[in-house]
Amino acid sequence: MDEAAPEKDPGAELRIGYLLPTRDWVVMGDRDLPSLIGQARLAEDRGFDSVWAGDSPVTRPRSDPLLVLAAAAALTERVTLGTAVLLPALRHPVLLAHQLATLDRMSGGRLVAGMGAGFPHPKTKAQFEAVGVGFRGRVGRMEESIAAMRRLWSEEEVSFQGTHFAFHDVRLAPEPAQRGGPPIWLAGGGSDATLRRVARLADGWLPYPPDHQTYADEWTSILRSAAAHGSAEATGNPGGTCRAGTAARADGTSGDRSPRRRTDGGIKSSRTTADEGARGPGPTPALYATVCLDDDPERARSRLRTSIERYYNAPLEVVEGIQAMFAGTAADAARWLRGYAAAGARHVVIRLAVDDHRAALEEFAAQTLPLLRNGAHS
Repeated sequence: MDEAAPEKDPGAELRIGYLLPTRDWVVMGDRDLPSLIGQARLAEDRGFDSVWAGDSPVTRPRSDPLLVLAAAAALTERVTLGTAVLLPALRHPVLLAHQLATLDRMSGGRLVAGMGAGFPHPKTKAQFEAVGVGFRGRVGRMEESIAAMRRLWSEEEVSFQGTHFAFHDVRLAPEPAQRGGPPIWLAGGGSDATLRRVARLADGWLPYPPDHQTYADEWTSILRSAAAHGSAEATGNPGGTCRAGTAARADGTSGDRSPRRRTDGGIKSSRTTADEGARGPGPTPALYATVCLDDDPERARSRLRTSIERYYNAPLEVVEGIQAMFAGTAADAARWLRGYAAAGARHVVIRLAVDDHRAALEEFAAQTLPLLRNGAHS
């Protein structure tokens, strides 16, 4: 058996996250942001493992994810808090590193920084142009931003000279609660270059492939790339910039880093509850999935269409050809998600495609979560 292949155990525990409906709140004209934040507390109370917020200030406007998660941090105690996903190329790394470090400290080290370069689409390009950032260089800006932020989270004082960013003698305060800063999960798939980037840079992988086999194939590719990259590092030929702190996240030790001394008297490991259950040498394998539940599959499909076409202003058939989406019964939804677990996924972020988000959260927690927790297949 190929040592880089994922362990396909459909009975393995899945960690389940809930995406706060920040975009839906805007699309549906709801101005009650306290009730939106209250969804985070409800998700924690109902047994979800994590709560997430998306980012798109111009293309698909919604509340700022870091402000939303800061409010959620104050209302919750247990759940991991994550961005699904943040666009670092739109921001300066010093400012973003400062915001993420503060949020990580506020949440007691519960933050995961999900990040992406930006989907190649004219509306996404317009968003970059609106803030004066070149769209063609977004991948390089993201990679450079990640490198700069990890140094800012790990070193006392940082000078950085890159293609896109340069700064001198910068020290961040407060420091993040997690050693080396929050884990960085990268979105993306569909190309060898993207998968190699995940293997090289990321602490987690948060894609949304529309079928199980694609997920399995891409996850296997990531594991092989991660193993090869680790071997290259061991022989002194890294062939690129390795994600900083991988060893620390895998076994709780400091790796090659020299973390700053914390004012709270210790250094907290950067391995969060979101990382538990990761397999092999690669990043934590996760999934971003859209679900619409109904006892009548045809009605579920109709409700999914209404929600998705309102959200994206595009036909459902186009969107579901790109993203993981399901409409049907709670039992069938659990079986569908377990298919991704068999393909390697260990953490799933659920976006509910509905009108009444509180009722839908309650329904998913009552009907689908127990099936996933018990590893049921029927």
